[in-house]
Amino acid sequence: MKETIRNLKKVYEYGKEYKKCLIYETIGSAFGIAIGILLPILAAKQIVYLTNNKWEQLIYMSVVILIVGFIGAIKTVLIRKNTQKFTVGITEKMQKQLGREILKITQTDLDNNSTGTFVQRMTSDTDELATMFTTGYGRLIGLISSLGTFIAIFVINKIVFLYYVLVAIILTRLHLSKAKEVNRKDKEKRLKQERVSGLTTELVRGTRDVKMLNAKDSFIKVLNENIKEKNSLYLSMRNVDISYNFFIDVLSELFEFILIIIFIYLIKDNVLTVAMAIALYSYRNKVMSDFKSSVSSLLEEAHKFNLSFNRVFSILDNKEFKKEKFGKNKIENIKGDFEFKDVEFSYDNDVKVLDKLNFKVKANTTVGFVGKSGAGKTTIFSLLCKMYDIDSGKITIDGKDINDLDEDSIRGNITIIGQSPYIFNMSIVDNMKLVKENVTLDEIKEACKLACLDDYIESLPNKYDTVVGEGGVTLSGGQKQRLAIARALIQKTEIILFDEATSALDNETQSKIQDAINNLKRDYTILIIAHRFSTILNCDEIFYMESGKIIASGSHKELIKKCKEYKKLYETELEK
Repeated sequence: MKETIRNLKKVYEYGKEYKKCLIYETIGSAFGIAIGILLPILAAKQIVYLTNNKWEQLIYMSVVILIVGFIGAIKTVLIRKNTQKFTVGITEKMQKQLGREILKITQTDLDNNSTGTFVQRMTSDTDELATMFTTGYGRLIGLISSLGTFIAIFVINKIVFLYYVLVAIILTRLHLSKAKEVNRKDKEKRLKQERVSGLTTELVRGTRDVKMLNAKDSFIKVLNENIKEKNSLYLSMRNVDISYNFFIDVLSELFEFILIIIFIYLIKDNVLTVAMAIALYSYRNKVMSDFKSSVSSLLEEAHKFNLSFNRVFSILDNKEFKKEKFGKNKIENIKGDFEFKDVEFSYDNDVKVLDKLNFKVKANTTVGFVGKSGAGKTTIFSLLCKMYDIDSGKITIDGKDINDLDEDSIRGNITIIGQSPYIFNMSIVDNMKLVKENVTLDEIKEACKLACLDDYIESLPNKYDTVVGEGGVTLSGGQKQRLAIARALIQKTEIILFDEATSALDNETQSKIQDAINNLKRDYTILIIAHRFSTILNCDEIFYMESGKIIASGSHKELIKKCKEYKKLYETELEK
């Protein structure tokens, strides 16, 4: 219970601005408690008046019950309206914060976890946290209402009170046993649900590749197996619930039968009047059903709440996933010089991707990186953008250690155009506004023109307002790369990294992109990972890499003469 209260306080911080909603909900609940206690007594008196032909009192009592009914209806509206407002408010605030925190998680942890892990925590788990303040709060009010009913029963008759207490203890104990078993299975089911969510996300995003690889059957087999396991866990959880409920229902019927026998004897011995017996009998659901349900449901809600709390706050409080760390130093006017000094890096702490890597790049120069696949070229770009932390060595920008610089000094001054750029499910204009909110349509058109994409966009029915689909699914590979290039030109950073960004382009378009890159020379520091040698022939300097090291460097002509590996790779391309 202490854990739940502590967690509630922490979650409440996200909903403090909606505290009036909780106050109004409490007022409405107080009315509900009073009505729940009064109505059975009023109804019993109404029956007595009816049987005794006391019509005036009967009419009076009917009016009172009608007024109480109206108050109950107002109470319901008051509770529901404020419940919804609080739920939506606190969920929205937590999901916004989670979105920001997920973007701070290290790329390594993101790579090592499925998308479903974060989707579930940002959606289902935040809903569960807010539910504790609504449904859970309702359970607590129901419990308080039941306790009020026990007091009313105690005042009316002590024997019936003791019987109701005994019944409540037995049924509640059974409900608690059920809740414990259900909660254990629910935890297992949630873990499997994350896996299913991750696979479903991959199914939607990777549909094209699944089809092209003719892997539909094998992928669906994996998905189906996980769905089956998840549903098996769900059914197991529900079967426990059903079995316990059956036993509890049978026992409740037996207890109700015994209750009627007790009433018969009490009325016969003139210990109870018929009216009071009717009133006490009307309370049976509060005692035999509502009380046990309120206790077990409240504990079940608390379990779900604590489980979701741990999953959500493992992100918010850095308990499970590491967050990216940046320094506090800021570079106001970046030049674009940078250097790698004895840099070592591995993705799995086993095989080195970069091994004592050393090189320098001067501001406003264009540098190319060439080498076989796996040489570590793309890794250099990832480390320069601080997507991963190096194992040892140092990376500097304008002479300053990258670990001492703030995030904006690094990523606000570097644009990377990858071989598979992610295009968001937005219009072309909105994709551009992601990197520059106040960009004008003229600026967008100019950037698309430099990227050789303007003619294609103008041919679309909605032109620049065309929505390109998730991942830019409506665009070809070359069109996506050109749109990414245009997006980079809008950002206008001092350092531009081209990671085989022209690999999907035809020769004519590549030539135009090359012209665009040439137009950027001398004004930007440009690094190019070459898929085609034509991309880097005019670079100021070219680094040839093997096994995470730079084997040779120089201009194209110089490398042809002094580096046989470079020459061989170049000649291999010419033969294609």
